[in-house]
Amino acid sequence: MSLESQILIALALDFALGDPAWAPHPVRWIGSLAGKLERLARRFFPNARAAGVVTVAVTLAVAGSAAWGVVRAAWLIAPWMGEVASILILYSMFAARDLADHAAAVKKALSDGDIERAREQVGRMVGRDTDRLDEKGVIRACVESVAENTVDGVTAPLFYAVIGGPVGAALYKAANTMDSMFGHKNERYLRFGWAAARLDDALNFVPARLTAPLIAFSAFLIGLDFKSSVRVLVRDGGKSPSPNAGLAEAAAAGALRLRLGGASRYGGVVSERPLLGDPDRELDTQSISLSVRLAIATTVVAALVFTSAGRLLEL
Repeated sequence: MSLESQILIALALDFALGDPAWAPHPVRWIGSLAGKLERLARRFFPNARAAGVVTVAVTLAVAGSAAWGVVRAAWLIAPWMGEVASILILYSMFAARDLADHAAAVKKALSDGDIERAREQVGRMVGRDTDRLDEKGVIRACVESVAENTVDGVTAPLFYAVIGGPVGAALYKAANTMDSMFGHKNERYLRFGWAAARLDDALNFVPARLTAPLIAFSAFLIGLDFKSSVRVLVRDGGKSPSPNAGLAEAAAAGALRLRLGGASRYGGVVSERPLLGDPDRELDTQSISLSVRLAIATTVVAALVFTSAGRLLEL
C-alpha cells in the first residue's frame, strides 16, 4: 500500500472516529514527555533559552524515534502490520473531527443560551481568556480557532505526512504541541519557549501558504465567497503578528464575509490584534457552522492535492 493511500485511510478514520477520550493518544504522550523534560532541563540548565532548546531537541528525537520504531517493529513481524501501524500513527496526528466537534459544542451551548458553558467550551480551543467574552466574542474566538487549526491540526500534519510518513507527521505534531505548551510571551516562557515558537513558525511557513489559497478554492466549491476570500487574504493576510496564523484566518474571514481579529485578553492583559476581513455579515452561530464546513472542505481538498503531488513526485 502506498504512503498516500495510508494517509487517506488515516484521514478517513479521523473523520469517522475522531480521538476517543478513552483511547491512548500519542500527542498526549508527547505533551506529557515535554512537560517532564521541561522540569528536568530547567534543573540542569540555568539559562532558560538553553533549557528550552534541549527540551525541544530531546522531545523531537523521542517522538520521531518512537514513530519509526513502532512501524519498523510491526513491519518486521509482518508487512501488513507495518501498514496498519503506519495508518494508526497517521490517524492520531490528524484532528479534523475533533476540531469540528469542539466547534459544534460551542454552537450547542450558545443555542441553549448557556453563555458560561459556551465560554468553557471555546476555552478548550483557544489560548485567550474566555471568562468575560460575550456571545459575539465567543463566536469570533471559535471561528478564528477553526481557521487557524485547519492548518495546525490538519493540513500541516498532512503536508509533513506526505513528505516524511508517520515520522514526519509525528515530528510536526511534537513541535506544534511544544509551541502550544511553551510558546507564551510571559515571564515563564518568553526565553524557554523561544525554540519551540521559532520551530513551529518555520514548520508552518509552507503549509500555511499552501492552505490559505486552498481555503479560498474550497469556499468556491461549497458556495461561499471566493472573490472576497482572495481579496481579504491578499489585503489582510500579512497583518497578523504571527507569520502564519493570519493567512488562514484572513482567507476564512473573506470567505465567510466576517470581520475577525481585534482585542483579546491573554493572562488578564489586553492584546490588540489586526482586524481581518469586512463586517458584511454579523457574527452568529451560523458563522460557526459555516467555518466548520469550510474547514472540512479545505481538509478534503488539501488531502487530495498533497497526496496527488506526493504520488507524482514518486513517479
